[in-house]
Amino acid sequence: MSVGLLNYWAVIFLMMTGFYIVMSSRNLIKKMVGLSLFQTSVFILYITLGKVSDGTAPILAAASTAYSNPLPHVLILTAIVVGVATTALGMALIIRIQESYGTIEEDDIQSLDREH
Repeated sequence: MSVGLLNYWAVIFLMMTGFYIVMSSRNLIKKMVGLSLFQTSVFILYITLGKVSDGTAPILAAASTAYSNPLPHVLILTAIVVGVATTALGMALIIRIQESYGTIEEDDIQSLDREH
């Protein structure tokens, strides 16, 4: 395995692990953790794609010929902030669901909804 492809293998592993957790778990907290893992894998993918081999910061200098575009990194910083906010909102909603239903298991919540 090439060291240059290590980030892509990490992305695939994190993405599939997060996807598996979301699909297999019936617990809402575990689903949020799976979504966070999936989201982190996307961040790593975009950061990896934004890196230019032997590229420097886009400051004009006579010695540099290749520059890295800072836009993907800036967009990922914004996405991280939005991701933290949506995760916090999701956790707050899970707390409210637990207060209302007394559980955070999907099957129990659905059965309680059918009873009412």
